[in-house]
Amino acid sequence: MSTIYTAQDFKHLLGIAGFSDTLLNNHFTLYQGYVKNVNMLMEKLLGMTDQLSVEANELERRFGWEFDGMRMHELYFENMTKEKSELGGALKEKIEKSYGSYDKWLDCFKAKGMMRGIGWVILFEDPTNGEIFTTWVREHEQGIPANCTILLVMDCWEHAYMTDYGIKKNDYINSFINVIDWKAVEKRLSKK
Repeated sequence: MSTIYTAQDFKHLLGIAGFSDTLLNNHFTLYQGYVKNVNMLMEKLLGMTDQLSVEANELERRFGWEFDGMRMHELYFENMTKEKSELGGALKEKIEKSYGSYDKWLDCFKAKGMMRGIGWVILFEDPTNGEIFTTWVREHEQGIPANCTILLVMDCWEHAYMTDYGIKKNDYINSFINVIDWKAVEKRLSKK
């Protein structure tokens, strides 16, 4: 199998407050599976002579799931840090402009995280007008607003919290909020 994508190493997050090493290592393994499957699917698709076959069609459908699962996990792990990180600068201004205050945005972000079901809470920027908004995306290969920039990602699938928090999703969300790497998030902001 050819390797087009290589799994990133996020072991620097081991020992992060609020997340056990067991939970993180399990989550890293799940992420590595997405990367492996992206490479496998790309190799199969590139090798197919009949791109209109039922098999090719199904592999194409699966590819979006695996690729977006890979990328969403990378964004999620990248926006976490062991260091104390404070929201500031242009992103803070945009949040306050759109939501009235950081606290109002945080209430919105947490409420979306508490929705029943599997999915992701994502803070987006619309590069066409610079507006930001927070939304719930159920399955990562569907429902991501077209052409919007992903700024902040919180994984709300059970694998992200059940090992440590059981069904206490709110406790997971609070732990996640405490480890957001705001510098990493602000780097994703457009420079308009």
